[in-house]
Amino acid sequence: MSLWELFIIAVGLSMDAFAVSICKGLSVEKITIKHPIKAGLYFGGFQALMPLVGYYLGFHFKDLITNFDHWIAFMLLGFIGINMILESRNIDEDLNNKFDFKTMLTLSIATSIDALAIGITFAFLKVNIIHAVLLIGATTFILSIIGIKIGNIFGLKYKQKAEMFGGVILILMGLKILLEHLGIL
Repeated sequence: MSLWELFIIAVGLSMDAFAVSICKGLSVEKITIKHPIKAGLYFGGFQALMPLVGYYLGFHFKDLITNFDHWIAFMLLGFIGINMILESRNIDEDLNNKFDFKTMLTLSIATSIDALAIGITFAFLKVNIIHAVLLIGATTFILSIIGIKIGNIFGLKYKQKAEMFGGVILILMGLKILLEHLGIL
């Protein structure tokens, strides 16, 4: 998998954290430097950790399912992408303005579950997992910081579009993996 493809996946995975960051930015009347940095560290850290965990889980089961791994990648990416698109239609958001450990831990885990599944997918593909997790973590860190600022300035206007965009990216990447394996691309 090329660096460009990893970057596209990183952006897609980051959209949940970006959308939540927009909501967190909206919830704070006046942001300080700690708000975007805290969001970036929590969301970026978990988005980097979860694919690593998923990769090692998938790596242990790799020999059992190599004959249909491309279908697994396609289904996981498609499922995650469809879920993101469906969630983008839900405008009922909790505008909790807390940045405490419990709140940020809960949000970080919730926004990085899809990254765990992507990590499992990476175990079946030719992916340098260190490069992948660093790129995913850094991309999420940066987009979370941007999300806090956008949320504080513009509000919920871009949240739905960000989640939908991320879902479409993941579906297209899953389709690309399947079509390449089937020899169509």
